[in-house]
Amino acid sequence: MDSVDLEVLKSAVQWTRAGFFVTLGTVVRTWGSAPRPVGSMLAIREDGHLVGSVSGGCVEDDLVARIRAGDWPQDRPQVTRYGVTAEEAHRFGLPCGGTLQLVLEPVRDTSRIEELLDTIGKFRLVVRELDMKTGAVRMAPGHHTPSVEFDGERLITSHGPRHRLIVIGAGQLSKYVASMASALDYHVIVCDPRSEYADEWQVPGTELSREMPDDLIVRLQLDSHSAVLTLTHDPKLDDMALLEALKSPAFYIGAIGSRVNNARRRERLSLFDLSTTEIERLHGPVGMHLGARTPAEIAVAILAEMTAIKNGIAVTQTFAMHTGERASPEQAAADECRSAA
Repeated sequence: MDSVDLEVLKSAVQWTRAGFFVTLGTVVRTWGSAPRPVGSMLAIREDGHLVGSVSGGCVEDDLVARIRAGDWPQDRPQVTRYGVTAEEAHRFGLPCGGTLQLVLEPVRDTSRIEELLDTIGKFRLVVRELDMKTGAVRMAPGHHTPSVEFDGERLITSHGPRHRLIVIGAGQLSKYVASMASALDYHVIVCDPRSEYADEWQVPGTELSREMPDDLIVRLQLDSHSAVLTLTHDPKLDDMALLEALKSPAFYIGAIGSRVNNARRRERLSLFDLSTTEIERLHGPVGMHLGARTPAEIAVAILAEMTAIKNGIAVTQTFAMHTGERASPEQAAADECRSAA
């Protein structure tokens, strides 16, 4: 769940606590080219204040006008549609004849949004089911399903924590990676027990840990919303994290270093209680082959590969920085220079 949707839910709770009437809007279906995907949410207060988005802005303006006029669901959820005709689609700024369908839900104590936020905050998946006839809400432990299911009688939404990125090492490359990952809405945790690096960490919006890497990985209980990057070039630190991370459900695990060094790393890891399948999950050298030279470019290459894998796009060996062929001494030296940048 991205930070925008979390902010929508948090605002709905805060406004309700303050005594305002609040409505939660969720995009449940789209036809044609819609500005926002299914699952997008917004919260609207009775005085027209809103957080979130379901379109480019015109639909939001209409929703605000409706709530101010009192044309709003009071007791149970309702369904509304925008862009049914070409004229309406143009009016509401829906491109190419796009149409979207919204569920508008009055927020009450029985909506269980605080419970939903608490579960997400514990990095757990949760499914929320809204009964359209009664407004009753049921919640259950989550699983990986489509984020929204709607049959006219029930609205079922799957929620999970923000994606986490655990970066081992607080050096120069880590600063670029952390900054870019934060912009991509990752919750970034940087781990470095070395005071000479940790004391200089100053990237806003990130969390710093001085724990030993393996202790941190165990404590965080990584899930499928987690990624791990080891960027210290120090096998004592990087390998400690990898030994725990490779046994976890993390969707991405990468290690900096040349092809030669990563081959040696895999040999070291094979001496421990890791299976061949677990070791094969390691992306190393890390990142897509973009001809990256500078730390900033290497960070782009790393996050490009992470993004592709997170979105279910296969990264072939043609584009990966590590290919199956054996590197020449010259290429290995070039790889080593790039990985140390």
